[in-house]
Amino acid sequence: MANPEVFLGKWCLVSSEGFDEYMKELGVSLAMRTMGGMAKPDVTISKEGDTYKVKTESTFKTSEFSFKLNEKFNEDTIDGRKTETLITLGDDNVLTQVQKWEGKETTIKRKVEDGKLIVECVMNNAKCTRVYKKA
Repeated sequence: MANPEVFLGKWCLVSSEGFDEYMKELGVSLAMRTMGGMAKPDVTISKEGDTYKVKTESTFKTSEFSFKLNEKFNEDTIDGRKTETLITLGDDNVLTQVQKWEGKETTIKRKVEDGKLIVECVMNNAKCTRVYKKA
């Protein structure tokens, strides 16, 4: 049974695998990948009415986007891409975010397991897994 409430709260990054390769696949510059790799972002997910807000804060950059489930929206990503994004919630309680831009596509899946937020990012053959714990 889908329960989006489990995603709400503040999450702190505890581990990250494959992030540089994933950013490289996205087309992120070396300088930004270096800073991104060093950053330990906090992610806050909140809800007001039927609108969710995801705020990512790190020492070098903060970004924020709002969305409603199953409604496409234009997203300005933290790495400067302008995407058309759709976020859905499956019966398995996985939040799936699909970003499309310039003929490209990436998928970001979020799930909560054992009290941790697991974020899997995939583009082509590059896969990144980032794990957050509740603050």
